[in-house]
Amino acid sequence: MATKKAAKKTASKKTAAKKAPAKKTASKKAAKKSSTRKYSPAAGKQVETEMREYKKGTLKSGRSGKKVTNPKQAIAIGLSEARKKGAKVPAKKS
Repeated sequence: MATKKAAKKTASKKTAAKKAPAKKTASKKAAKKSSTRKYSPAAGKQVETEMREYKKGTLKSGRSGKKVTNPKQAIAIGLSEARKKGAKVPAKKS
């Protein structure tokens, strides 16, 4: 009887010790993304010019023509203009 109890204890320890292998796909994707450019140099230049206009206070928004008051808004306008010109810019998040 003592041998049966000992066998059960070791069997339960073995199953508890087995774990699912860690996934390494996330690290591969992160390494792959960092190697390619998200925005083209032309897109960066367009954003730069829009930011200069914003800082001067002359950047206007859309049809309404209201003054842009937020730097994030200025960046969005720059990226939008770059998309229209055909520069490499990721699609809008919606």
